Amino acid sequence: MDGKITPARMYRGSQTLPTPASRCEFMPKRIFRKYLPTPERIRQTKSLSFLGEVLSDPNLWHINRRSLAGAAFIGIFSGLLPIPLQMGLAALLAVRFHCNLPLSVMLVWISNPVTYVPIFYFTYRIGAWLLGMPPHSGEGITVAWFVEQLIPLWVGSLLCAFLFGGLAYLAVKVSWRLAVIRSWNLRAHRRVRAERREARQEAKEYAKEEAKREADEARDDSKPPQ
Repeated sequence: MDGKITPARMYRGSQTLPTPASRCEFMPKRIFRKYLPTPERIRQTKSLSFLGEVLSDPNLWHINRRSLAGAAFIGIFSGLLPIPLQMGLAALLAVRFHCNLPLSVMLVWISNPVTYVPIFYFTYRIGAWLLGMPPHSGEGITVAWFVEQLIPLWVGSLLCAFLFGGLAYLAVKVSWRLAVIRSWNLRAHRRVRAERREARQEAKEYAKEEAKREADEARDDSKPPQ
């Protein structure tokens, strides 16, 4: 076996257990690594097989604030578009903008066979409201009417895709920043506690040395003069 570093090896290697001292610092990464699909699972997805060797790009597997925030936008944006092959679109956008591929693909599933109808009915009503189109009563449905309804559906879907995708982007950015600040505070708190323990230890050692010195002086004073 050669020594080439593949995304799978990089991903597995990054899943080593953290030490107690680093557990809080890497909390965001640990959470995402725990729940994101592995590179092997992504490669086995038939709808993404067209990517081929592109999946070897390490930029698609990075777990950092920029990569995950972009992936959150891509996944939500693609999942709220009324199109087939949403996973393919999310994967192409992740490749184009070098965002985390597993998160981009996973978030597409906010729209699934259970949620299709309520999601796209909601986006359709948003588009119809923006365009001033009255809701249909369900009578006189024709092909021309159906094509006409695609306009409010797409208007509402694009608006919601950009809106909720942007909110997901900001949520990842803000939550990551808050986790970093919390990590800094915990690290500073541990450093202060370590300094206090060291100061107490030094005080104890100094007290022992002083007691020993005083005992030696008392012993010397108690000796009779020669």
